[in-house]
Amino acid sequence: MSIVELLKGDADADKLMENAREAAAFLKAIGHESRLVILCTLSEGEKSVGELETLLQQRQASISQQLARLRSEGLVRARRDGKTVYYSIASNEARTLVGMVYQMFCAK
Repeated sequence: MSIVELLKGDADADKLMENAREAAAFLKAIGHESRLVILCTLSEGEKSVGELETLLQQRQASISQQLARLRSEGLVRARRDGKTVYYSIASNEARTLVGMVYQMFCAK
């Protein structure tokens, strides 16, 4: 169904706008260089904050701040093992988009 067809009915237009708001929030959440690099790194598998700090050469506080944002948006999940917290991608949408971004910009 085309966008024009969806917009012909009020209920469909409301649903289309709701979907657009959800998409915009998703894109805003990943639309930061550090968050995108974290997601790319996590797409290769679960990592601890310390591993991310070493791989990305960023301060732990900065990585933790970005992980908190990603977690609040439901894009990553945390798992605690003793004192170490491990993160992984929790969202299929994030995993799919990171794969697409990699193909578009990194696999050249």
